Amino acid sequence: MPKRILQGTVTSTANAQTVTVQVERRFTHPVLKKTVRNSKKYRAHDEHETFKVGDMVRIQECAPKSKTKRWEVISA
Repeated sequence: MPKRILQGTVTSTANAQTVTVQVERRFTHPVLKKTVRNSKKYRAHDEHETFKVGDMVRIQECAPKSKTKRWEVISA
């Protein structure tokens, strides 16, 4: 099964080797036919701590790195 890849914005770099990425999803409401914005935060592994707050990054699913980290940063 292929690994999911999401794109989002880095919102926090407070923890060592970890970034918090906010991913925004847009979809059309099935009844109202209105565009809805939904966002969710993911904690991702950033081995070399190269990303700063505000950077657009792509994250990919991976095996669990810690209690909360199930994603890793693959590119900017």
